[in-house]
Amino acid sequence: MNNTSPPPLPRLQDLPRELGLARPLDCRRFLIDGELRQWRGPMQEVRAPFFIQGANGPEQPLIGYCPAHDAATGMQALDAAVAAWDGGLGVWPCLPPHERAACVAEFARRMAEKQTEIVRLMQLEICKSKAECEQEFLRTIDYFKDTIDAHEAMLRASSGLVETERMLAQVRRSPLGVVLCMGPFNFPLNETMATLIPALLMGNTAVVKLPRIGRLLFFPLMDCLHAAFPRGVVNMICGETEAVAPVMASGKVDVLAFIGTSRAAEAMRAMHPRPVRLRCVFGLEAKNAAIILNDADVDLAVKQVMRGAFGFNGQRCTALKLVFAQAGIAPEFTRRLAEAADTLAVGMPWEPGVAITPLPEPGKAQFLDDLLRDALARGARVETSRSGARDASLFEPTVLSGVTAEMRVFHEEQFGPLCPVVTFTDTDEVLRAIAASDYGQQASVFGADLNVLGRLTDRLANLVSRVNIGCKAQRGPDVLPFTARKDSAVGTLSVNEALSAFSIETLVAANMTSEGARQMRRLREGGLSVYLTPERNGQD
Repeated sequence: MNNTSPPPLPRLQDLPRELGLARPLDCRRFLIDGELRQWRGPMQEVRAPFFIQGANGPEQPLIGYCPAHDAATGMQALDAAVAAWDGGLGVWPCLPPHERAACVAEFARRMAEKQTEIVRLMQLEICKSKAECEQEFLRTIDYFKDTIDAHEAMLRASSGLVETERMLAQVRRSPLGVVLCMGPFNFPLNETMATLIPALLMGNTAVVKLPRIGRLLFFPLMDCLHAAFPRGVVNMICGETEAVAPVMASGKVDVLAFIGTSRAAEAMRAMHPRPVRLRCVFGLEAKNAAIILNDADVDLAVKQVMRGAFGFNGQRCTALKLVFAQAGIAPEFTRRLAEAADTLAVGMPWEPGVAITPLPEPGKAQFLDDLLRDALARGARVETSRSGARDASLFEPTVLSGVTAEMRVFHEEQFGPLCPVVTFTDTDEVLRAIAASDYGQQASVFGADLNVLGRLTDRLANLVSRVNIGCKAQRGPDVLPFTARKDSAVGTLSVNEALSAFSIETLVAANMTSEGARQMRRLREGGLSVYLTPERNGQD
């Protein structure tokens, strides 16, 4: 279906030397129970998503090897986290909060020194451009700093005493227990740390199951974690489902922090024998809509939809995945969007100016091609000069018009550079379509009439969790709540809300006229409790 001849594949010797492909990594070290252990079992090959010209034809170059951890290793990691938690009486949950924050800050400092190596591995494993990899790394460092600051502010706010007519009380937040963190491939570093760091700051212990794609970039961090945290607080495992299934089936996981698909999240949750006790924090798929009204600024709408639909190949839960264009503006908007998509450079992640890169998920280009063929068979039209799969991992940036609700691409999350455009007349059609969707993360609205914008915004706020006026869907900045409805999320992830997601409110209270109330005041005045002493919080 691609209308252009693909360029010849590069050879290994043609690739930039700084990518280091001549020396595949042998990542046998892993962290469990405060020990950097050497894995003696089977190893998994990790190959780049892109193809090069090999001696016998196209091949995916070998990046390195990582452990194929088994059930026994997964349980060792869990046992270490359970021991470090010790029913809430372990060293880590009982450590003063400012000392836990110091450990997190030390880890961030050490991680910052690994930027070059992590960015290199991220380029190779998930095929982001170097600029995008650097952006993810630096954003993660900023997330550390912002979360530590929010944690200190939370401690200051909770250090005060609340007086009522009959009670003297203090509200604090306490950890939940053992957290299983599982991040995604598309933002492997940032999204994994967005659950791990707030969980640790609040006093939980953790088992981290590395992403199925994007594993090697965590191995340079093993030394950092080992040096920064006490024994058993953070444990990292690799491998497939067999390594993590017994961990969930044990019933010893208190919080499941998972970012991926709703189908996988449901399967993981179903393994737990005591689901009532399991706290879940999920970031899942979405079908975010852009709504282009007749009086919209076409230049702005095209620019924002381009970034929203094709940024990092559309491989973001916050990507714009379905565009509704009102009948009066649809022809011009669609034509200009297609023209803009035709200018996107398609190639390898190390090439200057590249916008569309190989897709890391096996079979993804074929899945997108299937969506495209289904739409064309039902009356959709390709508006770009190129479309479809270039090879097994590259998919050309494609704009479709004439999309209707009978087509798969109208309902299914494509998670790739395929942008469907639906023409509508009345905004109620759009609202009903979004209301009927299984997903409810975000929507973007482009228009000039404030009355129409106000009505749409008010109604969309009942259907999604973020309405963007005149801009693409997005997660940041991280100080804002990030959540969704229906199959798109459980819980809220952002700097402040994530600290709450991995903790529970706890009251310390006494009758106002009792000896207990006097003792609480003395504790606060005498500096005998880190939770009851505002002078210490945020300064030690």
